Formats: sequence, C-alpha cells, structure tokens
Amino acid sequence: MTDVVVVGGGIVGLATGWQLSRAGLDVTVLEKETTLAAHQTGRNSGVIHSGIYYKPGSLKASTCRAGKALLETFCAQHQVATERCGKVIVATTPDERPRLDALLERGLANGVACRAITVEELREREPHVRGVAAVLVEEAGIVDYRGVCARLADVVAQHGAVRLGEKVLEVREESSGVRVVTSVGEHRARVLINCAGLYSDRVALLAGARPEARIIPFRGEYHALKPAAQKYCRHLIYPVPNPDFPFLGVHLTRMVHGGVEAGPNAVLALAREGYRWSNINLGELLGTLGFPGFWALARRHAGDGLLEMWRSVSKAAFVRALNALVPELTVDDLTEAPAGVRAQALLPNGNLVDDFSILQRGRALHVLNAPSPAATASLAIGEHVAGLARQMLA
Repeated sequence: MTDVVVVGGGIVGLATGWQLSRAGLDVTVLEKETTLAAHQTGRNSGVIHSGIYYKPGSLKASTCRAGKALLETFCAQHQVATERCGKVIVATTPDERPRLDALLERGLANGVACRAITVEELREREPHVRGVAAVLVEEAGIVDYRGVCARLADVVAQHGAVRLGEKVLEVREESSGVRVVTSVGEHRARVLINCAGLYSDRVALLAGARPEARIIPFRGEYHALKPAAQKYCRHLIYPVPNPDFPFLGVHLTRMVHGGVEAGPNAVLALAREGYRWSNINLGELLGTLGFPGFWALARRHAGDGLLEMWRSVSKAAFVRALNALVPELTVDDLTEAPAGVRAQALLPNGNLVDDFSILQRGRALHVLNAPSPAATASLAIGEHVAGLARQMLA
C-alpha cells in the first residue's frame, strides 16, 4: 500500500505529488494518457501569471503569487525554459479606463509589480499597439509547462511512481484507505487525491462524493502569427477584461521557445476533450445540455457566447477582435494553432465557481476547479493540497 495515489498527470497532479514526495511520503501518480500534460497543461498559452486579476484574499490570488515564486525557482534549479517578458494590459476605448484603474488597484493590493504607463511609453514598448491607457505588469513571464511537468515527474519517480496509460475505473473506500481500480490493475493507498482536471467531477463521483458543481468544457482556439508578423508583439498584450464575461478575451502571447500566439476565444466544447468542432462525445454533450446551470449561463451570456462562436468559425472575425489592440494585423498574418479546453466548474444556478475549489470526502481530496492561473499556481496548490493530505494521514 502506498501513502497517496494522485489521479491526474497534469501540472497540478504532478506538483501535488512532488510536494508529497518532498515530505517523505510514498506517492503514485496515475495518468490515463500515454504522455504527461496532454490536456490543459500542455495546451495553454504558457504564461506565468502575476496575480493581477484575482480577488485579494482568494485562494487564486494567494496561490498565484506564492506559486509564481516557487515556479520560477523550480525552473531555475531544473533548467526549464522561462523568460520574464512583461505584460501590457491595454484600454482601447475611454470607457475601459475605470476598469483598467480598478485592475491596477487590485494588482497592487495583491503585491504585483505593476504600474500605469502613458500612451507614449506604450508606443515605445509596443509600437504597433493602439490604446488610450495601459498598465505594465513587469513581472509577468512565459514558461515551458510541459518541461516543468517532465522535471516534476522525474523527481516524483525517484521516491514513488508515475504510471501512464492507467485510466481510473473504480474507487472504493476501505477501512485502511482507498482501493483504486484502473484499466491496468489496482492500487491501494491511505489517501486519494483527485487532480483529474476535465474529469475531476467524474472521478469524485466514482469516489462517492457528490459535488454540487459540474465541469463544463470550454474550448479556447489559438492562431499563430506568421514569422513576418511576430514584430507586432514584444510583450504579452492583453485587453481589459469584460467584467460581465468570465474569460479574458483574445490576446497576444509570446512563446518561450519562439513565436507568438493569438487567442484564445471561448466556445462550448462538444466533448470534454473536444479540441475541434468535429470532436463530439454525445454522452458528455448531453450531460452538459442536461445540466440546468449550463442554460442559466447561456441565457446570461447569450450575446457574448454567439460572438465567441462567430470568432470560432470566422477567421476574419477573430482578427477583428485582435485589431482592437493591433490594427495592422490581417487574416493573412495568422495560421491555425492547437486549441485547448478549459475545465470550468459551474453551479446549478449558472454561476461559475470563481475560486479554486478543493473538497474532502472520506479518505479522498478532490481538486474540483483549477482553471487559470492553476498552472502558475500549481506548486503552491500542490503545497496546500499536500498539507491537507498530511493532516488526513496523521
């Protein structure tokens, strides 16, 4: 019997395994795919977030700040590619100024190194960006999250095991702990930690928990800038987020191994791992459509949702959204890049679960909501979850 079985070989699961290993515990990480970081972790924009967006005092805010520091140290120690390139958040119209000012105040409250910059400084830093005001987040950066996962797995494997190609089929709580049946065999552990991302609510159900929220998959589609157009982006370039819409809006992101990506939009995925419109899982789609919270959310954001779908099917519409920030970009400057799917927990009343969510039931801990900035915050989330697990093991 091992001390802890962690379900999920994304960055949160591996970070949790790493923190448990550091505490001297025997850990087994189970991943259903044959590679690590195959879904949310390996398909995100590679940004190290600063913590400017999150409500002061929230778990997102505290773990993002702590996790960023841990991540940067880990990358330096393990030779993982990273770069502190900075971010500009740009108000493109005067009515966005108050929201930008509020964002600056929130960032300062969270301890973020950020400041307002003049239009002249914005043009010096980003000659092709147009805006009426901007905030510079000097400490934002980019990283190779797949590389982070590979190094985390190496360390975990030194003290335990990382098993690929093992899908969890059954979880049974026993007097001495938990029995986990997989597609390959079975494992017994004193504690189970569920970091299954897009399937975290399903694994929770297998373990006998009844989470109120449901995971709803939202696909984020990206385009890459062709080499001649990469001059348009020196930093990370973000719009001021719309407070009435739960996503950040399309933006421009430098990649740590070269290149620039634009996106993502946010459209309902027709499968939990639905990276294209053609990826349809009827059972999962019916599960989404049969959940009352989805329809409440859809009614609340019908206009924005339809616009996001139009940007998905129309490259010209996608580019027009980018033109608010960089007017010179054209359809010919972009080429399709791999999409990602965000696992977002949604309540029955249609409200998104705004903060990270961790549920303890019996001998199991379930990480039930870990969207952005979970990758940045992962080592701190892992530290937090590992602390809860150690209390259960005491």
